[in-house]
Amino acid sequence: MASYTVEKRRLASGEYRYKCVVREKSKGKIIHNESKTFSKRVLADSWGKKQVNAIEQSRVTETKEAVTLGTLLMMYYENHELWNATGRTKQFVIKMLIDCDIAKVESNELKTSDLIEHCKNRRSAGAGPATIYHDIAYLRSVMKKAGPVWNIDANYKIFEDAVPVLIEMGLVGKSQKRTRRPTENELDKLRDGLQERMSFRPNGKVRIPFLDILDFSILTCMRIGEVCKLRWDDLNEEHKTILVRDRKDPRKKEGNHMVVPLLAGSFDIVLKQPKDDEFIFPYNPKSVSAGFQRVRNALGIEDLRYHDLRREGASRLFEKGYSIEEVAQVTGHRNLNILWQVYTQLFPHKLHDKFLSDG
Repeated sequence: MASYTVEKRRLASGEYRYKCVVREKSKGKIIHNESKTFSKRVLADSWGKKQVNAIEQSRVTETKEAVTLGTLLMMYYENHELWNATGRTKQFVIKMLIDCDIAKVESNELKTSDLIEHCKNRRSAGAGPATIYHDIAYLRSVMKKAGPVWNIDANYKIFEDAVPVLIEMGLVGKSQKRTRRPTENELDKLRDGLQERMSFRPNGKVRIPFLDILDFSILTCMRIGEVCKLRWDDLNEEHKTILVRDRKDPRKKEGNHMVVPLLAGSFDIVLKQPKDDEFIFPYNPKSVSAGFQRVRNALGIEDLRYHDLRREGASRLFEKGYSIEEVAQVTGHRNLNILWQVYTQLFPHKLHDKFLSDG
């Protein structure tokens, strides 16, 4: 451990000098020794503290040390290069984990039993297996970065043994695939409610064209975040297509640009928008979805999310006879199995019609 002392000496001239000596000992032996003389005590103290901190920091980087999971999560939280690239769900979960009992466990001492206890605590608080799975997945993600980013000892490999046990115990699991589609009656009510919301313009705020965005979202199967990032420069009026930038892909976060056809009336909706901004729909996606949710709640429509409009759009394309490959060109799905699940969930009865027509 490093430390420093300051020795006061009087010169022949009567002036004082302050010699700061910094030493580091290991097993009773001095392994580091340096000194420097200053005209003032405060300068000697400042230099001594700086040298001791530098030595301690160098020792940390030489040998991995452990910290509590709470400290590790906070370090991730305060690292802007990591945090800014983190999705909202992961940010929420990490903030929550900092206040959980598991945050008191040392990063190199995490055991399967600790994870089981955490999952049981979360279950007793009302969280479901899919929600708890996010806890485990995001905690593992942070612990995996502990070594390369901060040189902290964290046994993230414990998750390889723990996750199968958690699944077997029913503590974690994947979310159920949604099949919810809005009915025509619900869509009519939503349009009326959104039209009323558009007519209300408090404090002179920009009026969001909720109706256009609603219909555009269904016709193009785009996520609301994709809709609000569409640029006029990426519109090809001749081909009636548009470039959708950075489409969501679990295997690749950026650069997933894709040319998408603007089918049916979606192209006309685009041309209706004012060209006074670089974006076609220059609105905050959170504001759009929040307005949708308020209208939906006021109407008493249950269990309908804005993202369900994307499924509605894909289902309509299937109903019109488009192939899975063609629908994927609109939705941007790289994994056709996901689209296949939508198709088989919604249209198993069509097999009867095919049997009769073939007979």
